[in-house]
Amino acid sequence: MEEYAIILDYLPLGYVSEGLGGFKRKPVAQAIGKDEFTLLELTPKPGVDLEIHEEVYIGKGKRDKIARINRRLRHNELTATARVELPYVIEEIIKSNEEKFVKFFNEAGPISTRLHQLELLPGIGKKHMWDILKAREEKKFESFEDIKKRVPMLADPVKILVKRVLMELDVDKAKRGKRKYVLFTRPPRRRVEPRK
Repeated sequence: MEEYAIILDYLPLGYVSEGLGGFKRKPVAQAIGKDEFTLLELTPKPGVDLEIHEEVYIGKGKRDKIARINRRLRHNELTATARVELPYVIEEIIKSNEEKFVKFFNEAGPISTRLHQLELLPGIGKKHMWDILKAREEKKFESFEDIKKRVPMLADPVKILVKRVLMELDVDKAKRGKRKYVLFTRPPRRRVEPRK
């Protein structure tokens, strides 16, 4: 259960497809949870306006801005605005939880005899994996800057993590290979098509 979420898009008049035929359109927001990157649809409390990138409390206690969590969203249900904002918000979340993600670089282990968790990150193959393992053996990483300094051939660790989270959230694309493993998110269950 997410405690806090960051607003990706706020639609004060609801979705465009709603409201046709005289129905009253209701405000809705699309957001992403800060702990497990859960994509959510939220209903704000009456009279509350939300801002894109605003952090809101959605936990079990008294909420000041959110009336209810409507449902989990799939990546393909996000509005165009939410999709544009998603990588920036994920980057904000990762940077604000630097200790948690640096810990991943320090503690990631093998999944099987042929595959290591580090190799699930975009752009990290066997060579970069061994460079990271060797560097962390000498001394644990302390920050993203420390990772960049001690593994200089590695691209920006924050950007790598953002790409991985985006890959995990786009469940429709994540059907094969390294994408089937989940490191940072709890994506919605895949829909099972009824038999004909």
